[in-house]
Amino acid sequence: MKVRFAPPNIPLSRRLQTAAVLQWVFSFLALAQCCYVIFAVLMFTRFWLVSVLYSTWWFLDRDTPSRGGRRCRFFQRLAIWRHLRDYFPVTLVKTADLDPRQNHVFGFHPHGILVAGGFVNFCTEATGFQLLFPGLTPRLLMLPLWFRVPFFRDYIMTGGLIPSDKDSAAYLLRQEGGGNAVVIAVGGAPEALDARPGAFTVLIKNRKGFVKLAMEHGAPLVPVFSFGENELFDQVDNPKGTWLRWIQERMQKVMGIALPLFHARGVFQYSFGLIPYRKPIFTVVGKPLRVERNEKPSAEEVDAMHEKYLEELCKLFEEHKAKYGVPEDKHLSFV
Repeated sequence: MKVRFAPPNIPLSRRLQTAAVLQWVFSFLALAQCCYVIFAVLMFTRFWLVSVLYSTWWFLDRDTPSRGGRRCRFFQRLAIWRHLRDYFPVTLVKTADLDPRQNHVFGFHPHGILVAGGFVNFCTEATGFQLLFPGLTPRLLMLPLWFRVPFFRDYIMTGGLIPSDKDSAAYLLRQEGGGNAVVIAVGGAPEALDARPGAFTVLIKNRKGFVKLAMEHGAPLVPVFSFGENELFDQVDNPKGTWLRWIQERMQKVMGIALPLFHARGVFQYSFGLIPYRKPIFTVVGKPLRVERNEKPSAEEVDAMHEKYLEELCKLFEEHKAKYGVPEDKHLSFV
């Protein structure tokens, strides 16, 4: 394979963008493991007191992730996130006003490999969420296991991330006065196994928990589609029925996380590596679907609301796909 190197005279702005995305990829793939190692190693050095004091803090602070987390506006406004936004670039698109007096449930699609659009739009202020939707505070849900990692848990909470369990989401949706937007990547980790350029497969047919959650709290359902999310990485072919897919699905069930074999470009060359391609992402926030409060919805009622949501998601995709380079003959495929 011929390696295509980056030219030496790249502008400083683009180098800063690459550095920002490198930091972001490292945070997703290796920072948690590094935090574990640092915590353990400190216990066997003269700095053992750091780990002991942190363990005490961790115990006292153990419920914070499930109680709305600990967002930090200073962290979300750092210049590094603007460089990350401009690397792709990422654009947040508003199609309707959202009432800040209500709490909302955002369904984010597709998951992609690393949920790039979800992170940039809802965990930072780089794309102007607060300006487009004044009075609303987004919180993106993430696998609970990451909130059990020392140091790392505090890092991800500064971006507004909270555990992806019912109690954490319900806590925000119960808050009087509204103003909370719970963002759920509905397809979750399994959907990442189908994330590749040109794919419009949405794992949602049997995923109805987010709909039931919205019904129990009377929170409007807002479909969100991130055009370009699947274009950032190539992935080794893993169709259902192959040994690779079988291993990936088994590991996902055991570990709770998906392990797609993805690749794109490198830092100094364009031929291979784990840095995403420079492909634009347009995250379109759809119109809210009104949901009547029903503390104990029946299965039939949940199915009916789920069907309405699928219709709205399809409508959102079809209305905007031509603007963002999706061929006319391409449609969403629900699995």
